Amino acid sequence: MCHRHHQLLNMPLIVARKNNIRIDASYICTVVNTSILELFMFRVIVGLLVVALFVGATAVSTAQDVKNGKKVYTEYCKTCHQENGQGMPKIYPPLAKSDYIKAQPAEALIREVVFGKSGKVKVNGAEYNGVMAPLPKKYTDKDIADVMTYVFTSFGNSKGSVTPAQVAAAKKKGKVK
Repeated sequence: MCHRHHQLLNMPLIVARKNNIRIDASYICTVVNTSILELFMFRVIVGLLVVALFVGATAVSTAQDVKNGKKVYTEYCKTCHQENGQGMPKIYPPLAKSDYIKAQPAEALIREVVFGKSGKVKVNGAEYNGVMAPLPKKYTDKDIADVMTYVFTSFGNSKGSVTPAQVAAAKKKGKVK
């Protein structure tokens, strides 16, 4: 019972005496409540710090992933889609501000990159009918995730990031039909 309960009962509860100093329950309750509050605040602060560290580590990792993705893009994709992602009119579709990228599920796009794509596709109002070769086998799931993340977060796109686990799962489903 805290001091409020003792006041309602109109009886102080003396819990200790030392050197003629009376310590009643209201003092103990105040100390305990303060300690509980301090413990709670400590846990909240530690929790926020852990979250901040995790988010910071993720941001650094994502920056590195995008850097690696740009490297893969430069090595393999930019020949057709160009350095700025604009593609080549009537030949290679643009990746920049692509309504196709925005509309398609990430898994389908991963499968198109991994296994290649042929046939008609409409991007930003223009129709393309060609062949996109599959990404060479030398690229790992992480490389593929990184290049997809690079394209999804560059050139005016905002689709988000891709993980190696998503790439592995998409590979199991095979080529998009």
